[in-house]
Amino acid sequence: MKVRYIAAVVGLSAMLGTGAFAQGGAGLVNVSINNVANDIARNLSVDVNRIPVTVQAPIAVAAAVCGVTVSVLGTVVPGAPAPSCTATTTNPALNAIVQRQLG
Repeated sequence: MKVRYIAAVVGLSAMLGTGAFAQGGAGLVNVSINNVANDIARNLSVDVNRIPVTVQAPIAVAAAVCGVTVSVLGTVVPGAPAPSCTATTTNPALNAIVQRQLG
């Protein structure tokens, strides 16, 4: 089980690093991270005041931290704003997204 989790995180990190999801915002979800800001700040060893209110995350990451299915977030309505959700937990992929945003 741990091997699959690690492989998924490594694979996701590789995709994020290539910018595959950054093409015009396609495949991204606006994730509110207020509820998990303290956890992220602790994981990144930064002051919680530096943690942003929202981040854009790939659908798979958003689904995992928001506790919803990918199909719920992946439903695209032409002309509609990007999907959004509220994180109820964090994971290494979300931590990495926040870390990159912090610079």
